[in-house]
Amino acid sequence: MLKEFKEFALKGNVFDMAVGIIIGGAFTAIVNSVINDLLMPILGIITGGINFSDLFIALDGKEYASLAAAQEAGAPAFAYGSFIQNVISFIILAFVVFMFVKTMNKMRKEEPAPEPTTKVCPYCQSEIPIMAKKCPHCTSDLPEDAA
Repeated sequence: MLKEFKEFALKGNVFDMAVGIIIGGAFTAIVNSVINDLLMPILGIITGGINFSDLFIALDGKEYASLAAAQEAGAPAFAYGSFIQNVISFIILAFVVFMFVKTMNKMRKEEPAPEPTTKVCPYCQSEIPIMAKKCPHCTSDLPEDAA
């Protein structure tokens, strides 16, 4: 079992995945900073100064100045503002990842299609080797330009 684990762990895909996870964590931190530090304040100004992280409903029926105050008092809270902020974060992150993948796909060189190794017999429609002069299925002599 240890040998199998060693073989699995030393495969190139595991290392590639580990690097991807590390870079993804750093990338997520950058995107979260863009969202929380740049976009959410602008969105707050556009929406009349609403701070999404402070939108909540205290489920104990009392009034609290902020979500932090409700949490500090131990009150259960329906923090829908945090949910809205996380949905916005997800949409922005998904869009950034989409644009990144799209850019990487454009940069990737397309491999040329491999040369065909077979052709179709014009008489019996069987697939035969491309260099064949006679069809092994129907025994017909093939024209020189049959592809």
